[in-house]
Amino acid sequence: MLCEADVIVVKEMFGEIRTPNFPESYPSETEVTWNITVPEGFRIKLYFIHFDLEPSYLCEYDYAKVETDEQILSIFCGRESTDTEQSPGQQVIVSPGNFLSLTFRSDFSNEERYTGFDAHYSAVDIDECSERNDEDMVCDHHCHNYIGGFYCSCRFGYLLHSDNRTCKVECSDNLYTQRSGIISSADFPSPYPKSSDCLYRIELEEGFVINLQFDDNFDIEDHPEVSCPYDYLKIKAGRKGFGPICGEKSPG
Repeated sequence: MLCEADVIVVKEMFGEIRTPNFPESYPSETEVTWNITVPEGFRIKLYFIHFDLEPSYLCEYDYAKVETDEQILSIFCGRESTDTEQSPGQQVIVSPGNFLSLTFRSDFSNEERYTGFDAHYSAVDIDECSERNDEDMVCDHHCHNYIGGFYCSCRFGYLLHSDNRTCKVECSDNLYTQRSGIISSADFPSPYPKSSDCLYRIELEEGFVINLQFDDNFDIEDHPEVSCPYDYLKIKAGRKGFGPICGEKSPG
């Protein structure tokens, strides 16, 4: 009968994990779990410098199991000296997050006196900046990695949003007083920044009217079923209002 499983909590940044009695043969009917936790912003690297467990089909007798809260990463058994396919060999396991669990289990017999394993682990810094992709960028503009975390910064003329990742353009205080000129959306002709809320105000002296014309380079996100639910342009002149306007057709 298997003894009650032991659970050992490990919080050091690096260390060594050995089976009971190592380097002597491990006891039968034993189960030990080491739960390794390191600070947020780190992963855990685990590898074996010695591995000697009873071999079996699908490791159903004795095994070393490496897992996270959500998935089993590997199950090992066998002897590294015989190059068993189910032994870890030179494999290095890296956790996806800051938690990793290693479980050793032995069945009712150890007749050949297998010696178990000697494993080492260490916390490794996550480089969040190098893991970004085009669909889910860590930072809008600039990403700076440091040991244990990262931070974002924005290009000149932008402000960092409260989510500390998104860059919001500074465009709420634009006043135009010349009799003629050109107004463009932020970053034009490149795509305009997300989370933009821009106000362009035109004021001329008394006696003049304002003629506002749009060229053909007009492209604001639209929706095939709902009119301008996301991005839009609004124009206000005195008590008159125009919009919301969006899509690829210029208002002229």
